[in-house]
Amino acid sequence: MATQLTHPRAALFGGERPFPIIPACEHFAGSEKLITKAFELQTRLGPVFDVTMDCEDGAPTGREREHAEMVIERLRSPANTFGMAGVRIHDPAHAHWRQDVDLVVRGAGERLAYVTIPKPTRAVQVAEVIDHIQATARDAGVTREIPIHVLIETHGALREVFEIAALPWVQVLDFGLMDFVSGHHGAIPSTAMRSPGQFEHALVRRAKARVAAAALGAGVVPAHNVTLDLKNVDQTFADARRARTELGFLRMWSIYPAQIEPIVRAMAPDFTEVERACAILLAAARADWGPIQHEGDLHDRATYRYFWELVQRARVSGQALPDEVAVWF
Repeated sequence: MATQLTHPRAALFGGERPFPIIPACEHFAGSEKLITKAFELQTRLGPVFDVTMDCEDGAPTGREREHAEMVIERLRSPANTFGMAGVRIHDPAHAHWRQDVDLVVRGAGERLAYVTIPKPTRAVQVAEVIDHIQATARDAGVTREIPIHVLIETHGALREVFEIAALPWVQVLDFGLMDFVSGHHGAIPSTAMRSPGQFEHALVRRAKARVAAAALGAGVVPAHNVTLDLKNVDQTFADARRARTELGFLRMWSIYPAQIEPIVRAMAPDFTEVERACAILLAAARADWGPIQHEGDLHDRATYRYFWELVQRARVSGQALPDEVAVWF
């Protein structure tokens, strides 16, 4: 029976750190009203997207503490059904980033899915913020590792993106399109903030490819920027599909509820490939993870790893799996 087979994680990774398998959509919400709506939608759709509560752009000037305290209450509330909510703090040059960390990590560190660091200009800045998060977690008695997401949206961060990707606790590199384009002082036209320009302008495409390569090379997830055309679900789907198939992004931002479903759908593995992956993994498990032939093709540990990660991504996108495979989860 499937329950008696060696688990793929034990058979294929041998104690090494596995690649993060997280939802393909990250939905941003700034105000209490929007956060509440996001949690309601997450409960209805299931655990197929994360909610990022914004302490940066979402916090009214002069009320940063009150906003962070509201975020803590939301993190700790029953509305956070799946524990799949993170927080974007202020950037490392802002006076309030330490306050954000101190309040949120001390107040809800065990429920905090991740911390997003925006607008760094150097790897040493990111390292300083991570060090403070780690120290605050220790002081608060939080024993778990808190995943770190880093927004790559400045010239300096792009230049040092490989060093940033290799820092401890980093789980995701996000590409920030609008700030990146703005930082070029008009040399990149505003059309590059939308499609097709965002995929065709040489400087933007190069930046996206560099972020994805740095992330994947360090074993972290590359996340693509938002689609500005908020209510055009077809455009959102097309952008997510291009980001996934042309540039290797495995995750994408949403800033409007209607964008969530097309992102999840575009990023999800093809159903027929998932069926094939399940069949190969089950055959491999029955062969004690030695080499096998399947439909005339040779498969071994390298392809097993590929298909195991594919099946995990299918699961977090909400796809149903055969019972023999589902027991592995």
